[in-house]
Amino acid sequence: MIANLASIYGRQGRWKEAEELGLQVMETSKQVLGLDHPDTLTRIANLASIYVRQGRWKEAEELGLQVIETSKQVLGLDHPDTLTRIANLASTYHDQGRWKEAEALQLRVMETSKQVLGLDHPNTLTRIANLASTYGKQERWKEAEELELQVL
Repeated sequence: MIANLASIYGRQGRWKEAEELGLQVMETSKQVLGLDHPDTLTRIANLASIYVRQGRWKEAEELGLQVIETSKQVLGLDHPDTLTRIANLASTYHDQGRWKEAEALQLRVMETSKQVLGLDHPNTLTRIANLASTYGKQERWKEAEELELQVL
């Protein structure tokens, strides 16, 4: 499957090849399954991830926003896949030092994850740790510590 090969290229750091295959898979999925299909959304998110790894922030953000909006409409705001896509965009902001934007998304994802998945779910714990990291990058040590203690 082409999507798997794109993933292998990405793991090898062969970003140009991963991107070419990712684009092909995404376009085919859009044509065959439609833009609203969950598999198409995953393929768009995968391409956004490739762009992040290349430092192509604007393209990654555009795809991330697109996939989030469609996920909200198709799956709902509380769906685990939608939460993951929002968390991925927050990570993109974090990687660029866009702390306030990252924080706003991380806070929303963390709170929703607590409600939907529960406090002990691995994804919830990861999201708490991610927000703690964002606080730490802003030297908001007390808030970072409070969250890290929740993860222990």
